Amino acid sequence: MAPQKLTDYELKRLDNIRRNDEIMAALKIHSKAAQLSNFKRQRGETKPIGVKLEKKPKTETPIVIKVRRSLRTRGIPPDCEGVEGDSVDPITSSKEEQPLGPLSMADARESDHSDSSFVESLMGMAQNEAQDGSVQKGKVGHSLELESLSLDPENIARVVSGKITSVKFFPSSSVKMIAAGSKFGNIGFWNMGENEVHLYRPHQAPISGILIQPHCYSKIYTSCYDGVLRLMDAEKEIFDLVFEIDEKIYALSQPTNETNCLYLAEGFGGLTIWDNRMGKRSSHWDLHESRINTIDFNCQNPHIVATSSSDATACTWDLRYTDKDKLIALSTFTHKRSVQSAYFSPSGCSLATTSFDNTIGIYSGVNLEDAAVISHFNQTGRWLSTFRAKWGWDDRYLFVGNMNRGVDVVSAVQRKIVMTLESQHVSAIPCRFDTHPYEVGMLVGATSGGQVYIWTSR
Repeated sequence: MAPQKLTDYELKRLDNIRRNDEIMAALKIHSKAAQLSNFKRQRGETKPIGVKLEKKPKTETPIVIKVRRSLRTRGIPPDCEGVEGDSVDPITSSKEEQPLGPLSMADARESDHSDSSFVESLMGMAQNEAQDGSVQKGKVGHSLELESLSLDPENIARVVSGKITSVKFFPSSSVKMIAAGSKFGNIGFWNMGENEVHLYRPHQAPISGILIQPHCYSKIYTSCYDGVLRLMDAEKEIFDLVFEIDEKIYALSQPTNETNCLYLAEGFGGLTIWDNRMGKRSSHWDLHESRINTIDFNCQNPHIVATSSSDATACTWDLRYTDKDKLIALSTFTHKRSVQSAYFSPSGCSLATTSFDNTIGIYSGVNLEDAAVISHFNQTGRWLSTFRAKWGWDDRYLFVGNMNRGVDVVSAVQRKIVMTLESQHVSAIPCRFDTHPYEVGMLVGATSGGQVYIWTSR
């Protein structure tokens, strides 16, 4: 049988195979492939067969159980973190910790000015008030016109460094002086119209309360978050230690009819009475489920006290009536979030609350049953002191800061914001306020930058 003739495609294929073989032969591909195969075989022969390598045992990481210990037992200052309230950063200081005993004003002084000028001004203020004792003190009779309030540049000063947590006017009809406490434990004193600021640091934690004794301006009580209560006695030039507790002190107050008893918001919801005559606590009640932020007494009935708490309630209490050493709330005012303040009006007939639920509550009537809720943005964040609506010189107006560096004026009659105090001189947000007891229209607003702004009536 004759062989079949190859097609052109097959001839071309065979030609390509022959040409590829010639190229591979010229490159010695086949010999190199054989050498590589022999090398792999030799390596495989040197490897032991059937020998298992022993695995190294894993080292187990030991489980460390950490035992939590309180800051107090470790000798560490409190972290000063508020419970849905004034949250402040842990305080670091290069100074040595202060002794818990008496502290001289010279050792506590942080300003360049001498103590003598400040002490002389306080003593002179007390002498002037004693000479004017025959003149009946009282608030000026004319009513306040909101349009008359103005802020002059000379009425602005930086009193302390850092966030101001408490600010108070001296209850003097002759001198316009304020005291401001900061989150660093400083107390700054500034007399309007003067360039000097007298700065001291009697505490190591945020100031929670300032009480200026109306019968003796040279004696000022201060409390702070580290559980220390001190008495500044300018005549003795000392910050004396009244007492120290393990719990934080969140508020400090005093009724008008008692000069020897101090009321403290202690720990989580406790109210403590400290009696200076006995030198110890005379009473203690657990009133709230969380910290008490403010304590305020009714000026017409000093046995009635109002408390605001981070447990989202504000309550009124009658200190004369207890049930087996327990206080029973006269009224309870409930909010959706933490209540930062509860203050009685100057007449004692109304109560105003400020809450994190962005409301201001105004309660009036015989039993404070007539309620009005006013919307107001109260989310100040971490770096600002919380807003606390403060009554003016009568029952008509409340003053509260806003986030636009203004002061909102709330009408208790119209139950709405009727005006905002604004000024080009305000460079920070006023958060805490106080009104001068003898000067209608004199309002101080304190910021988280250590400044104070004092509005006056033209």
